[in-house]
Amino acid sequence: MNSMHSRRHFLAGVGVFAVAGSAFAASSRKEEPEVGPAEDLMREHGVLRRVIFVYREIGRRNDAREEVPLSTLSSAAGIIRRVIESYHEKLEEEFVFPRMEKAGKLTDLVKVLFTQHRAGRVLTDRILAIAKGKVADDAARRELASALTSFIRMYEPHAAREDTDLFPAFHDLVGERAYRELGEMFEEREKKVLGENGFEGAVKDVARFEEELGIHDLARFTP
Repeated sequence: MNSMHSRRHFLAGVGVFAVAGSAFAASSRKEEPEVGPAEDLMREHGVLRRVIFVYREIGRRNDAREEVPLSTLSSAAGIIRRVIESYHEKLEEEFVFPRMEKAGKLTDLVKVLFTQHRAGRVLTDRILAIAKGKVADDAARRELASALTSFIRMYEPHAAREDTDLFPAFHDLVGERAYRELGEMFEEREKKVLGENGFEGAVKDVARFEEELGIHDLARFTP
């Protein structure tokens, strides 16, 4: 076989592999599961719960009169402000709550949830302010304990009630077409507010906070 003929065979083979690779990549993209708006909001509750875990450890150290890691506290509260309050809760207030109220569904729950969003922002303001100073005396420790305890006490049942009551009812209320469109809208909003790293970036940040506090090894918490 001459060199020209061999070259044609080689290029043809490369072309086959390239087409096959492109087809496989396209197929893989098509097989990626779509995340609906309710599921997207639930994933963000996972970030909220992990920050609560961080808050609990900081609260434990504060109660034990150990040094309070103010930098980690500030960063964790920053995640709450950016991901939960400025993105997640805004989506609920703009797209979920109004539809539920218009349909007359879970209106009492929606009112409480909305009020708690406002209260949560006040608590985050307090936590961020504390993180800018020093937690050296009893008064400062009591203030931090009060803010963290109030945040955790409110948001644990808040998130659970949304996951079990609000989001399933919201899914049932809107049609599948509108539900998919909202999912796409949520994804666009996520990139706009949180940047290209979005949810994944927030998860990495929280994982770093857990490592800084030495609470990242999940197996440690098995009874």
